[in-house]
Amino acid sequence: MARPREFDEQDVVARAAHLFWCRGYNATSVRDLGAELDLKQSSLYRTFNDKHTLFLRALDHYWATESAQAEERLSVAGSSLRILREWLIWMVTHEAGRGCFVVNTATELGATDPAVLERTEAAFEGTRKSLASLLRRGVRDGELPAGLDVEAAVESLFTTVLGLRVRERAGHDAERLTTAVDFTIKMLAGPATT
Repeated sequence: MARPREFDEQDVVARAAHLFWCRGYNATSVRDLGAELDLKQSSLYRTFNDKHTLFLRALDHYWATESAQAEERLSVAGSSLRILREWLIWMVTHEAGRGCFVVNTATELGATDPAVLERTEAAFEGTRKSLASLLRRGVRDGELPAGLDVEAAVESLFTTVLGLRVRERAGHDAERLTTAVDFTIKMLAGPATT
């Protein structure tokens, strides 16, 4: 008869997400996971089948928590430019030095893993949609130029976001990243904004 689990599976997934986020997929061994999660390798394999399955669960957990929190920050009421600036600054100061788990994963595994690619692209699309909604609201409220090409602006902002996340992960100075954020906001607002 199988012994009942003596651990909280969701807690293990959350802790594994933290480890993968800090180290990356390839630099995290099953032995590392066992030591960090205080589980025997047999328990990990019995519960999650393999490291890759646990990694996908960890990535899903991150998306459901951290990415959702970011999207919520973009949908609050108020000045679109202020919300955007606060979100961009939050991104480069929140969890400083770790970057974004989704961005880290996309840069590490790229398009080589279809299951990972599906998840990272879905997360990226969620960010794009949130940015588009915020920019459309800014245009509607007269805060952004009426002729703003929202789709092009979203692609530019999204590229800036990814660059900021990589720079933050690389340990670049928050003050310099804030300078980049402020310049981006100024360019987006157009010449009418001081």
